[in-house]
Amino acid sequence: MAHYAIGDVQGCYDPLRRLLDKLNFDPSQDQLWFAGDMINRGPQSLEVLRFIKALGDSARCVLGNHECHFLAVAYGHKKPHKADTFKQIIEAEDADSLIQWLRFQPFFYQDRKLGYSMLHAGVPAQWSLTDTQAYAKELEAVIQGDQLQSFLAVMYGNQPDLWNDELGGDDRLRFIINSFTRMRFCDKEGRSDLSFSGAVGEQEEHLMPWFKVPKRRTANDKILFGHWSTLGLHQENNTICLDSGCLWGGELSAIKLGTNEEFIKQDCRCALQPF
Repeated sequence: MAHYAIGDVQGCYDPLRRLLDKLNFDPSQDQLWFAGDMINRGPQSLEVLRFIKALGDSARCVLGNHECHFLAVAYGHKKPHKADTFKQIIEAEDADSLIQWLRFQPFFYQDRKLGYSMLHAGVPAQWSLTDTQAYAKELEAVIQGDQLQSFLAVMYGNQPDLWNDELGGDDRLRFIINSFTRMRFCDKEGRSDLSFSGAVGEQEEHLMPWFKVPKRRTANDKILFGHWSTLGLHQENNTICLDSGCLWGGELSAIKLGTNEEFIKQDCRCALQPF
């Protein structure tokens, strides 16, 4: 049985299928891990979502910022952006089934036997891996439960930007979801800066990638993530970024997990102009 983790697909269904052909993926034997942002901005979000859902136990995925944005739009708490491409999902005959399936996907996935954890964006320096799993469960209980509507109404925002065990209510949940789905840069204290999404080296001097913050408690844990096309396929400090910019005409990347890691790439034709 082979395990493959795949970066941000973002509705680019054809490159995904070509990548799986390269992998000789067999759903009866193999398992795919998707690092979030499976949908939106690419041309075939509906096809991607249906395909991954139909894989059942042959797929594991985590939610990214585009899935969260989709839920906010689907439940009427946010108007779609001009660049959003999930109208087909909302209007599909199986829309309710797809939305419910998304709601019950995790924000964090861990396979202790393989020795990998996966999330979409980042982990605050103050969190251990045990903390990370606990806070993911806390957030998932809200998304999957009766508090969904009230939380979606207050989900958007960049504050608070620093973890504190005393955080509560909407502030606590907003920090948790921003960490799992939006984090890129932090300062040396672990304070998140969500205002800049560019390439490493272009940020303000006091900022650094979340995986380079001193005394990060997950420094010894192998973490897979996406969300950062300007970082690209990147390995550093026990982390692996799998977002190689498929949507922008880059590549869709996969890593074969295990003792002998192997990267497999597929050129993409979903090219958009960055904005």
